[in-house]
Amino acid sequence: MRYNLSSKIALTHIPEAYYKPDNAFDLQMLTIREKMPTTICENVSEASVEIAREVADKIKCHEAEGKPFVLGVVGGNSPSPILRELIRLHHEEALSFANVYLFIAYEFYPLHSDHSGCVSLMQSEFVSHVDMPQEHVISFNGQVGKEDIHDECLAYQRKLDSLGGFDLVLLGVGTLGTIAMNLPGTMPNSGIRLMIMDRASRREALTTFNSIDDVPAAVITIGMREVMAADKVILFAWGEHKADVLRRVIEEPATDALPASLLQHHDNVHVYADLQSASLLTRINYPWLVTNCKWDSKLIRRAIVWLCMRTGKPILKLTNKDYSDNHLGELLALYGSAYEVNIRVFNDMQHTITGWPGGKPDADDSHRPERAQPYPKRILVFSPHPDDDVISMGGTFRRLVVQGHDVHVAYQTSGNIAVGDEEVVRYLSYLSNVCVELGMEDSPMMRHAQEMKHYLLHEKKDGVAESPDVRFMKGTIRREEARTACRFVGLKDDHVHFLDLPFYETGMIKKGELSDRDIDIVIEILREIRPHQIFVAGDLADPHGTHKVCLDAALAAIDVVKGEEWFDDCRVWMYRGAWAEWEVDHIEMAVPMSPEELRFKRNSILKHQSQMESAPFLGSDERLFWQRAEDRNRATAQLYDHLGLASYEAIEAFVRYHPIE
Repeated sequence: MRYNLSSKIALTHIPEAYYKPDNAFDLQMLTIREKMPTTICENVSEASVEIAREVADKIKCHEAEGKPFVLGVVGGNSPSPILRELIRLHHEEALSFANVYLFIAYEFYPLHSDHSGCVSLMQSEFVSHVDMPQEHVISFNGQVGKEDIHDECLAYQRKLDSLGGFDLVLLGVGTLGTIAMNLPGTMPNSGIRLMIMDRASRREALTTFNSIDDVPAAVITIGMREVMAADKVILFAWGEHKADVLRRVIEEPATDALPASLLQHHDNVHVYADLQSASLLTRINYPWLVTNCKWDSKLIRRAIVWLCMRTGKPILKLTNKDYSDNHLGELLALYGSAYEVNIRVFNDMQHTITGWPGGKPDADDSHRPERAQPYPKRILVFSPHPDDDVISMGGTFRRLVVQGHDVHVAYQTSGNIAVGDEEVVRYLSYLSNVCVELGMEDSPMMRHAQEMKHYLLHEKKDGVAESPDVRFMKGTIRREEARTACRFVGLKDDHVHFLDLPFYETGMIKKGELSDRDIDIVIEILREIRPHQIFVAGDLADPHGTHKVCLDAALAAIDVVKGEEWFDDCRVWMYRGAWAEWEVDHIEMAVPMSPEELRFKRNSILKHQSQMESAPFLGSDERLFWQRAEDRNRATAQLYDHLGLASYEAIEAFVRYHPIE
């Protein structure tokens, strides 16, 4: 089975010449707006191999000279692919870490357990797998008393100075532009210190902890002074959710409001990015500004939308002069006139709009995104969590049901980890009251409810996996919310399926690896329903990664069944909305909503009460999910309106997935 097909999704064909040019002249032209040397790799694996190889070469060079190698590494999950490749080099190519001193760049404070924080993560994911002496691992102690923090910083500083400073520092860039834990506003000469984290920084740290309540209030971190003094700095970024901040770090002027951008002043820094995180760099996003383009229909659409935004004109009012004045003269040479390009793009976008997402029966479908027959269709909506269906495609979901299709929803994970403890306590209190009312004060149910409530309120410790009982309670809350929302949309209970994929059920933020067990479950429901339409979440901007794993599970299952006869009459559509929206040049189906339909969608999202204000994983975006969904759907409609197309209250957008051979 192929586990990582989502990384092979190419919404736009990006010529390799844009990110791996053949000569220095082309490289200079492409990177003219970039203020740091940047290597763009096709995927995270390729970038990790390149970085790990450079680290390995430096380790060997120092070893040959009889010198220690001082390596600084940030905590969290972002360096994990690099560390895994270093472990592989250790096991398969005998790379030794005996001469390496590993400085962990920061640690959260205060920590209440040895099993949480960056040191614990680094020990389990890296140090325990290589031959690095334990005394060569230098870190901050997140459990020292407040009166000892200053001494802790001094001890770290003295050890670093005694070894001559960093030979190399591996730094990920945070969504706020942080490096290590130097937050916006950090001075370039800041040193090792205790930093109080703001709410956005604490939310970003959720990849290390179980809930926002478990994230400590502060962090002890190296400063910009130590980073700038390093012999070399490697900055890396993975994933679509880092695209905007990476563009600002690399292409905009350096500012302390974006600490990573201060590395523009370092004389030996190199940035590595995968194509998703580099997607907003000029040479990838707007290549016509820096090079001659290889034009296709999607790049033309993107260029014309960009031109409309730049000129403030709708598509059909663009002139030859608009094209010539804005680096798009190539299109005039290609098509002869602005009129020809305008008509082509206008019609292309007009044909994406449909009020019949399942296809309009007995209608000419030659210019519609979905075919008319068969009708009604069997439709399967995959939802990573028990609310993504209504958040991302609630209006379309309702349309499919109302228009008579046989709609099924499959919730891929239980979503239990995203339920706050206070929700469980509330339901346990309700259960206890029911027991009292029914005269069951001495029942096993009553005793168990009281024990669980006491555990959650008084005994639960940070960094410890959720118990099966607590996971069951949290999962049940989410199941019943999902059923309620589905009934509201008009779906029968027997059309609601809970897959509970095993990779998710660790009781921790960190999930297991996707396996055949997960994919077999998805294959089973595909073969049971044999849908004519499949909807999957293509929301790769999810900072917690569950959406990507769920997409990989669905695509791996589709890869297995794509040769079966029923699949010949099946189409796969990808939706977004919880964390991002499709860019307009990718949209292949746009489903409009009226004001009443948008309110209906909001009410279906509100059925998921545990995911409102107190939900643990709202991310750095302070808006609630229903607010994000409405804002994004309205923004898409406003963009269509601005381009001179029909005006709607809101639009949900979809991109078709074609199985990869």
